[in-house]
This record gives sequence, C-alpha cells and structure tokens, in this order.
Amino acid sequence: MPREPLSVVLITFNNADTLDACLREVDWADEIVVLDSGSSDDTVAIARRHGARVATHPFDDYGPQKQRVIDMASHDWILNLDADEILSPGTRAVIEQALVDPRHAGFRLPRRERMFWTVQHRWSHRNGHLRLFDRRRGGMNDVDVHAAVEVRGPTRTLRRADFVNDGDGDIATRVEKINRYTSGMVAYKLRKGQRFTGLRMVLYPPLFFLRQYLVKRYFLNGWAGFIASVTGAFYAFLKYAKLHEARRRESRSSRH
Repeated sequence: MPREPLSVVLITFNNADTLDACLREVDWADEIVVLDSGSSDDTVAIARRHGARVATHPFDDYGPQKQRVIDMASHDWILNLDADEILSPGTRAVIEQALVDPRHAGFRLPRRERMFWTVQHRWSHRNGHLRLFDRRRGGMNDVDVHAAVEVRGPTRTLRRADFVNDGDGDIATRVEKINRYTSGMVAYKLRKGQRFTGLRMVLYPPLFFLRQYLVKRYFLNGWAGFIASVTGAFYAFLKYAKLHEARRRESRSSRH
C-alpha cells in the first residue's frame, strides 16, 4: 500500500551553515517548501539546489510565518522542520511506514539536542515534538516564541525515529537565545494575564535542574549535560524574574 504524499516545510533566514545538511536528509519527500524572510547568504541557493519551492515573506513572528509555509504546501501531510534540524539515519523509513494508512492526526518525533561541543546521548531523555501531522486537523498555535503544532485527534510518538537540533553550537549562543526567548515569553504571559508567583521563581529552577540532570539523564553527556541543565534552570528562573520586573513596571506606571 502506498504511503500518503508528504510535504516538508521550513522557514529560513541566513541558515546557509545548516540548511544543506537538513535538506540532504529529506530530499526523498514529495515536496520541499521553503519560506525565506530575506536571507543575505546562500540560503535560497542551497534550497533551490535541493529542488525546494522557495518563496519570500517578511518575518513577523515564528508562529504566523510557520503557518504561511504550511498553507503553501501541496500535500496534506506535513513534516515541519527548522533549518538547523537534521533527521537521524533510519528516521525516513519510520516516517514512511507511519504514513501508510495513518490512523492518527499527527506523530511526535524525539529530538536530540546539540549540547555545545557534543550531541545529546541517545540514552538520555529525548523530548517528543509534534512535527509530522495532517494539516486538515491542525496547525500552529499562537504561543509567542514557542509556537508549536496542535492537532485535533490522537497522536503517537515514533520512538524509533529522531532528529538532531544542531542550533546551539556554543554557550554564548545558548545564553543569547535564553535572553531573547524569555523576553518573548513575558510578553505572552502578560497578554494572557498570568500573575507573578515568587515561590515558583524560587523553587522551580532548582527542580528543573534536578529533573534535567538526573531524571532525564543529562549526566550521560558529561560537562556538556551539566552546563545544559544549569542554563535550562537559568531559563526557568529568568522568565519569572522578567515577569516580576514587568509587573513592577506596570504597577509603577499605574500610580503615575
């Protein structure tokens, strides 16, 4: 029985360093669609070299830009990747098998993170991400910064498949991303009316570290796993600290 046709979709901006490796692992798909937001490097040329259909649209936010490229696809089954994500060997076969008479609205793929100078150990916990889905039953949500696919219907994790996020090659990049993401999350929390909880800011970061380092077995990644766990706890702390700061600023403004 033939599988459902598949469109791979990506958004790009100056991703020449990682895009070739990403597209090389998905060139078996029925279609690759790339929505670029004005790259000044070789991103567009690399995409076209892999046979991708390329369009350009100014970037406004991650979720809306992703939804645009999903809407551009010719097929209903979508594999949603970022330009710095690479399918691991063997994942193609698992995906193709899942698309033979699929009974689910979407499938989660475990993701292995780049931890600075190494890649996450296979025996440490890999978070599952909903990347393979039927767009007739879902699309991007409206969460700032961390917008993700949501579907109506059952999902399943393809445990024998995974992909590598190759984005954080050094600690400075991780810290810069943490600062940018936490600012975006504060804007979302303020819009949703979330209140600041001091106890959560005090207790959650150390619990996050312990969960990452011990429960999720990041210790298997040596010092890289320790540093990743600490920076993850810093992210957990910083988003609540910035929320507290924003609420204090609002309070001062209301008194004047």
